[in-house]
Amino acid sequence: MSNPGDGDATPITSLRQLADHLAVGCKPRSDFRIGTEHEKFGFRLDDLKTPPYLPADGQPGCIRDVLAGLEAYDATPIMDGPNAIGLKQGQASVSLEPAGQLELSGAPLEDMHQTQAEFEAHYEQVRAVSAGLRVGFAPLGFHPVATREAMPWMPKGRYAIMKRYMPLVGSMGLDMMTRTCTVQVNLDYPSERDMVRMLRVSLLLQPLATALFANSPFTEGKPNGLQSQRAHVWTDTDNARAGIPSVFFEDGFGFERYAEWLIDSVPMYFVYRNGQYNDVAGSSFRDFMNRRLRGMEGIVPTVGDFADHVTTVFTDVRLKRFLEMRGADAGRLDMMVAQSALWVGLLYEDSALSAAESLLRGAGWEDAVAMRAAVPKQGLATQWRGRDLRALAGDVIAIARDGLRARNRRDAPGRDESTYLTPLDTIAAGGPTQAEHWLNRYQTAWNGDVKHIFAEAAI
Repeated sequence: MSNPGDGDATPITSLRQLADHLAVGCKPRSDFRIGTEHEKFGFRLDDLKTPPYLPADGQPGCIRDVLAGLEAYDATPIMDGPNAIGLKQGQASVSLEPAGQLELSGAPLEDMHQTQAEFEAHYEQVRAVSAGLRVGFAPLGFHPVATREAMPWMPKGRYAIMKRYMPLVGSMGLDMMTRTCTVQVNLDYPSERDMVRMLRVSLLLQPLATALFANSPFTEGKPNGLQSQRAHVWTDTDNARAGIPSVFFEDGFGFERYAEWLIDSVPMYFVYRNGQYNDVAGSSFRDFMNRRLRGMEGIVPTVGDFADHVTTVFTDVRLKRFLEMRGADAGRLDMMVAQSALWVGLLYEDSALSAAESLLRGAGWEDAVAMRAAVPKQGLATQWRGRDLRALAGDVIAIARDGLRARNRRDAPGRDESTYLTPLDTIAAGGPTQAEHWLNRYQTAWNGDVKHIFAEAAI
């Protein structure tokens, strides 16, 4: 979660300065780390409704009390005005998405074994706190039963601005905010050149990840005809800041061209000053830099303001001082760990990255966009460059396995990180995705009642 106001107060003087801000992320491979972020929907055990921020309807269990309970685990509150809207927990943090989806932004860790342990520890903490509040949490890509109107809103200033602005730029922005959950992995890059290589490979393969990890086949209690409703929502949320921009595939793309795109093509949401979010949604950051932002003419833009602006970009892979993989639905613990393992295996060893580039040779922006448009409905059956994505998945997983084995990071029993790819092997061999599994349960054991998913998907 971004914490505006904590950033660099250096005044912005040039475009190159902004590029240099991003370039700070370059680091030697020996310093590479893995950061995993994952979200889950809260639900009250008694009626399956989404818990509000404060107690309501005489029902036990609210999000504020969940946060208060988690403070016992060496955590300190993150405040937005008078309200606790997250927790700092060492190098990790717990935050709230707009409708109270609980997110762990994990610490930067050395290997996938630590990532698995972090998941397990966080789940244990959340279970311990929520049980006494009659609340549960389920990681699913899209809320399976609730309407948009039924979802609560958390008291966070940034979200109020987005709530007003989203309906102006897309039909499903409020669904994105309130009814979706994702899992992301954040990865380092060694140089500007390698950042571009990693970015392009991961953008081309992000729709494959969407298909592999699809986990949102229900909307308002019924099958929606999709594998990933979450991915469908992103097709009309705010296309000026989302998707797979063509600029990422331009010749000469790098930190400076990215910074230029950010200040000219991605509208702002806010300027944060004196503890307040000032609503400038739709305005140009370039105008802010040139002191032409209405109502902000006397405000000097800073590098920290630019860093805040970077957090409002929602591309399928987001470039910050690291790369964020953003294409997957939240899901089972082993699947979310597998998502991180897949990208680590593909991108962190140069031999694996080169193999992925060879596999994708000749593919470009148009291919990625076409695949992205097809996968929410067709999933792994999507045809791409003469074969379906399930076949491509087998090749990609094999490359990732080689990359993880080359890293040779072993746990106490001696297993390397490739062990975490096992659930993906099953799917690539023809097994069901999470979405397909739930649809089968709906048609058989559940007898058409989606509400059973909460008990079966709960952490």
